[in-house]
Amino acid sequence: MRDLAVQAAGALAILVALTHGTLAELRVFPAARIEPPRTRRLLRLLWQAGTVDWIGMGVLLIASPLFGSQLARHWVVAIAICVYASAAAANALAIRRMHPGWLTMSCVVGLALAGL
Repeated sequence: MRDLAVQAAGALAILVALTHGTLAELRVFPAARIEPPRTRRLLRLLWQAGTVDWIGMGVLLIASPLFGSQLARHWVVAIAICVYASAAAANALAIRRMHPGWLTMSCVVGLALAGL
């Protein structure tokens, strides 16, 4: 059951990351007025770097039950909890209302904790 929880956390983490990246490209950056163009490109790349990081963390969570080491599994899950908890907290502080972003990231944290 713990394996299923941590793998569900990984799948949800990837879904959150893909949604994050897609919404940025479809809604955030088309509406944003950022000058000069170099700065706009830098901000876009930084935003998508976070997306790639979250996808990587999701893949590690999904693969963690297959690791030969319990210690490695615990470290991956612990780091994922830190990453997603800090992202959920930052999102909640920035939005200051109910929002699917911090709610789903909190679900990732809960599932990861259940799989620890």
